[in-house]
Amino acid sequence: MKKLLLLLGTLLTFFIVTAQYSDPNIPKPTSGYGADGTHTVAVESFPNPAFPARNIVIYHPGDIATKVPAIFYSHGYGGNNPVNITAMLEFVAKKGYAIVFVPYQTLVTSVEENYDNLLNGFRKAARDYPGIIDTAKVGFMGHSFGGGACIANAYKCFTENQWGLQGRFVYPLAPWYAYNISQTELENFPADTKLLMEVFNEDDLNDHRLAIDIFNNINIPVAEKDYVLMKSDTINGYIYAADHSVPSSTVAFNALDYYGYFRFIDALSDYTFNGNLTGKQTVLGNGSVAQTTMPGGLKPLQVQDYPLVVLPQTMYAFPCSVATNPRQDNCPSSIFTFTGNGNWNVQANWKNRAMPPDSLSGNMFIIIDPVLAGECVLNVPQQIGSSMQVIIKAGKKFRINGNLRIGN
Repeated sequence: MKKLLLLLGTLLTFFIVTAQYSDPNIPKPTSGYGADGTHTVAVESFPNPAFPARNIVIYHPGDIATKVPAIFYSHGYGGNNPVNITAMLEFVAKKGYAIVFVPYQTLVTSVEENYDNLLNGFRKAARDYPGIIDTAKVGFMGHSFGGGACIANAYKCFTENQWGLQGRFVYPLAPWYAYNISQTELENFPADTKLLMEVFNEDDLNDHRLAIDIFNNINIPVAEKDYVLMKSDTINGYIYAADHSVPSSTVAFNALDYYGYFRFIDALSDYTFNGNLTGKQTVLGNGSVAQTTMPGGLKPLQVQDYPLVVLPQTMYAFPCSVATNPRQDNCPSSIFTFTGNGNWNVQANWKNRAMPPDSLSGNMFIIIDPVLAGECVLNVPQQIGSSMQVIIKAGKKFRINGNLRIGN
């Protein structure tokens, strides 16, 4: 494990630079979600008992005298200086919310110790600053290592501390392995949570299966969660790289950061904390134009309710099916297996809750293997490509109600 974390730390090492917006083609948004807010920014800093070298910091609106909704941020491995993401921290505060940054050590501490450092730091911030942090309305965000960590720590704060009873969300970006949360806990995750899961098409570090596993298995209804894939593009010779470095916190922010990240933080907070349905259409719009459209001709975001595995695990530095992943048995694949009883469109009837979308093509397989004496009923329209295979296990029953179309 130490060698694995060393690799992650080496790959994610960066210089400390306060990034500025620098996009030669597309200006920052000046109105709506993603535009900078108008509040002043105040910062509280206090010692971190688990990591004396780095203080815990809270960015919050300095011109609001009452407590405000709060976001608890888990940084990527090696990114324990808040200067690396000052622009994002200030963005949240200017919008009228507090955001807590808890640094954790790297290389000399275990995964579990880092999770505890984050969790204890979040709880200390909430306990010591009740006049700033409203724990009835909270969000948990994280990138990479922090993306995996924010799932378990959100669950603990939601269930043990009763945070978020008036609004809560989880927003992992390119998550690494998710420790400290069981399948039973995922299946009992508070269903009133909003979830945005975001990955990047040129990320060659963290296997997208890690994100898909959590997305498929968490107890949040489809209407309140979305899986978003950001794509790279080139405009006028300028490369917009949707890789593991998004958001580009150590170089220069561009349109991917503001329109594919800041905009979502803004809209998700507004929907979760204020009930604004315009925010929902922007961040959890199930593929709406407001959600997927990117400015200046950039490729639109891809949104899926039942995300597909595209690239082989060998493409990633941290693949899903390895012993160091505590959830390796839940890794999704390009094989969809019906293992339940009843209708096709019930997600619980599919292995690992990986249900095929209504149109499939490519080198994929569907296996029909319902429970003993059960059946699989194709009750909705389904199209499969001519290169796909549907395998019905011996002695198993597959009933088609005229809804199957074969061909591209």
